[in-house]
Amino acid sequence: MEIKINNIQNNSNMCMVCGLDNPFGLHAHFYEGEGNIIIGVCKAQDVHQSYPNRMHGGMIAALLDETVGRAVQIDKPDVWAVTGDLKVKYRKPTPLDKTLFCVGKITRENEKFFIAKGIIEDEDGVLVAEGEATYFIAPIQVIAQGGLSHAEWFKDKNAPKIDKIDIKNMNFFEN
Repeated sequence: MEIKINNIQNNSNMCMVCGLDNPFGLHAHFYEGEGNIIIGVCKAQDVHQSYPNRMHGGMIAALLDETVGRAVQIDKPDVWAVTGDLKVKYRKPTPLDKTLFCVGKITRENEKFFIAKGIIEDEDGVLVAEGEATYFIAPIQVIAQGGLSHAEWFKDKNAPKIDKIDIKNMNFFEN
């Protein structure tokens, strides 16, 4: 299913998933799609592996956590949250040499928390992982000890411009 992209979200400098200055990070970019879908796009490197040519399960969990946790900011860009619970199912080995698409959507929310679920598929549409998480809403000043500066949270001027992304496993969100 093709998802029309409406916006790109900010990156940070040192986050393990989206940090552009983190030499060991995934350098993921996050796109807001129609239907309040968030899509993280990245390619794992050798430093992210467990067994040869396979992405480490902890990095897969981190990518899911970051992506589905960002879904709330599509409609509420000033709302921040911390992970309370994360469940991951690893479906297939996650390759290091392919672009990964991590897709997330909120399934339940109120003023104190939200629940979101997500998937990771590779560029061939192979579903490699799925997950669900609960996030507790908190002020950014509490989470980031005083807030985030522009040097820590910013639009990446060099981010790939994408109009639409074809996600093969969108039926996951129909349950």
